[in-house]
Amino acid sequence: MQSKLDDVKRSLIEKAAELAKNRRGAAGLDPHTAANFLKLYYRHISAEDIAERTPVDVFGAALSQYRIAANRPQGTATVRVFTPNVDEHGWTASGHTVVEVVTDDMPFLVDSVTMELTRLDRDIHMVIHPQVLVRRDVTGALQEVFDADEARNDGGARAQDVVRESWMHIEVDRESDPDRLAAMEADLSRVLRDVREAVEDWSRMRDTALLVVDDLHENPPPKIDPAEVEEAASLLSWLVDDHFTFLGYREYSLQEVDGADCLRAVPGTGLGILRSDQDMSPSFGKLPPAVKAKARERRVLIITKANSRATVHRPTYLDYVGVKTFDDKGDVTGERRFLGLFSSAAYAESVTRIPVLRRRAQLVLEREGFEPMSHSGKALMDILENYPRDELFQTTLDELVPIADAVLHLHELVESGLEQLVATSTAATCRASSTSHATVTRRRCGRRCRTSSSRRWAGKASTTPTS
Repeated sequence: MQSKLDDVKRSLIEKAAELAKNRRGAAGLDPHTAANFLKLYYRHISAEDIAERTPVDVFGAALSQYRIAANRPQGTATVRVFTPNVDEHGWTASGHTVVEVVTDDMPFLVDSVTMELTRLDRDIHMVIHPQVLVRRDVTGALQEVFDADEARNDGGARAQDVVRESWMHIEVDRESDPDRLAAMEADLSRVLRDVREAVEDWSRMRDTALLVVDDLHENPPPKIDPAEVEEAASLLSWLVDDHFTFLGYREYSLQEVDGADCLRAVPGTGLGILRSDQDMSPSFGKLPPAVKAKARERRVLIITKANSRATVHRPTYLDYVGVKTFDDKGDVTGERRFLGLFSSAAYAESVTRIPVLRRRAQLVLEREGFEPMSHSGKALMDILENYPRDELFQTTLDELVPIADAVLHLHELVESGLEQLVATSTAATCRASSTSHATVTRRRCGRRCRTSSSRRWAGKASTTPTS
């Protein structure tokens, strides 16, 4: 059942199509193509979002998007940030600044663009995001735009050389400073490049992780506990199984330069957001003393948070999974580094099914001297299950045991306090109930006694002779 707002939306689009007839040839669109494009462009937009717009503004926004999409070389993203006005552009966006994007359809686009705008402190007022099928020539010139239903209905005849694209029209707080508009455009272009590189290299990063697993099995590092090596390999396999969004990968070589340890990126090994080769100057890779000590530790895995936020998918600090490499003597020679984000499935997974963490949980139980099925053992496991996964990965066993012990002690205090409170409350309730019952009983008994006595006296009075 259509509402009045839906009728307003349909009327606006029809009037905008009439404008296309009067502006014959605008952006190379004939009236019929323009009418179809307007329907496609605004198909999923809420009626109330455009109900206050004029047909000129509705037509102007769609035509502007079509114009920016007119030419896009393969493998690139086209970005435009501007504030439309009637004098220069012939239409407005209710006074807002407009971000227009045309790129290949891929995961994380809308999330990444909107979170970058949020990072720039730009409130978002409207998002129009049609996914369209297009045909372009070898130079990237737009030949045809149609929707998926049309492609399915013609038996696939039109699906030849067709590419699915993501077109975005996002309205944000008004900005009139040309330098700030240009900076916003550059930031969004950088984010879209990160998205493309992460998506394009995603399968290669997963394959690389599996190759590292095979290498750990076939060439386990010497002087390292085999159980630790096995858990490291299992963790990488677990990450590949949809528990980690791979965003970047690079290999590093641990070298000594001028008496200082340096992690130098190995040229040509970068993937995803680490695809570009890093600065190779000696000073760039020098490690602070604390990090230097960690770099030389004979541990297979490094799991921590990176010092930079993700530009793709979620606005949080990147998760960092490093796998150290060793020589025949068991000395650290470098690192294979994965950057990304633990998936929602990883946060929902039980600690007992997560490699590395399951072993750590078992060691905590052993340190505390609890059996897994004992009352204290179950309580301790419940604490670990609710412990933030990010922190659990980063917390060493020596750090985790006293923390878990303190929380367990706190829980016991709370439980004993609740038990005392319940016992006190129950006793008070029982006393109150008993007192109330006794009072009621006395009252009832008193009434019965008084009634009985009255009856006896009444009986006696009836048999006493009168004078």
